[in-house]
Amino acid sequence: MCLAIPAEVVELREDETALVEIGGVRKVVSLMLMDGVEAGDYVLVHAGFAIEKVDREEAEKTLAVLEQAAEYGPLYE
Repeated sequence: MCLAIPAEVVELREDETALVEIGGVRKVVSLMLMDGVEAGDYVLVHAGFAIEKVDREEAEKTLAVLEQAAEYGPLYE
């Protein structure tokens, strides 16, 4: 199963990458598939690439649902 996760763009870098934050974890992702991304934007991250902008409210709702799901443990063991 594949899943794209919302992340906040913390810092833009010169090499078409950005530092993003997801639940307190920071990661560098590629911006090669997107234009017009700015620090403070929320993007969907899939396989190391930002693939779409999302609004802050929708991103926060999605992250809250993912946090709740994580409380139940893994889906498969």
